[in-house]
Amino acid sequence: MKIFCYGTLAVEEPYVRAWSKKNAVEVGMTSKPLSSATADLAKGYDGVSTKGIVPVTADVYAKFEEFGIKQLAVRQVGVDNQDVPAASQHGITLTNVASYSPRAIAEMGVTQAMSLLRHIGIYQQRMHNGDFTWDADTISTEIFNCTVGLIGAGHIGAATAQIYSALGAKVLTYDPAYDAALEPYTTYTDKETILKEADIISLHTPLLPSTKNMIDAAAFKKMKPNAILINMARGELVDTAALITALKTKEIAGAGLDTLANEVAFFTQKKPYADTPQDFQELNAMPNVIITPHVAFFTKLAVKNGLEIALNDAQLIINGQKSRHAVN
Repeated sequence: MKIFCYGTLAVEEPYVRAWSKKNAVEVGMTSKPLSSATADLAKGYDGVSTKGIVPVTADVYAKFEEFGIKQLAVRQVGVDNQDVPAASQHGITLTNVASYSPRAIAEMGVTQAMSLLRHIGIYQQRMHNGDFTWDADTISTEIFNCTVGLIGAGHIGAATAQIYSALGAKVLTYDPAYDAALEPYTTYTDKETILKEADIISLHTPLLPSTKNMIDAAAFKKMKPNAILINMARGELVDTAALITALKTKEIAGAGLDTLANEVAFFTQKKPYADTPQDFQELNAMPNVIITPHVAFFTKLAVKNGLEIALNDAQLIINGQKSRHAVN
């Protein structure tokens, strides 16, 4: 049996080799993403795993079908960059890693929220300009006096609720699927209540037609002027132009973003800053905005778990078995 890994990070390589040795399976690797230009690298292999950062087009699945490959294990939660109908059409079973380390993403969201709550970016900008003063504009609220609103309560949302609850915050949650196990940490409510009452609003929903731009101009107008928006999920959940306007007009106080709607064009790459999108440059210039390049998942435990789960799924399907992580 042979499996090929696309988009392999240097930090993943030791885990790939360890899994390969443990399972007696040959694993090939490339740092290049899966695309039409790289699909031929998997020829001669029985299975494939990839990061899901770059959109995969129908012709890639057609090539895999030609090669006799019947699965594609995506090493992350989201499969929005996969053409699921096309994969099914070509007999490719897609799997994802639904829970590699929810705590990793939750901790990044809380980290960004706490930094914004304490105006770290504003103080840093001032100090770079020789201004070491403070004033009423940067007085902070302690976290136990805050209301945190979570939109989405899956694995990551649940971990986020537990952390904020442990810090003493009042936690509200909106999710169509009720989970009684979260009752000690949160109170379920509706989205409108969260928009109106929360000091910190944290997004943890999948990207669906019904959730695209769910945080738009109308949503920002309902938020408190001291509200902080945190997006650790998918960039398209937020209307970027509306976010910029809300920040400029002080409808909200700040934003922490690990994902952007147009991130595929420049995240994971090195390029001249002038060539990055204008909306990114505008947001990045604001001291009350924190942007990280989709790295909330990037911890040792999460990388190890994501890789091992994906390769285990590939092995299962190659052997004619079913994976509980199949998405089609």
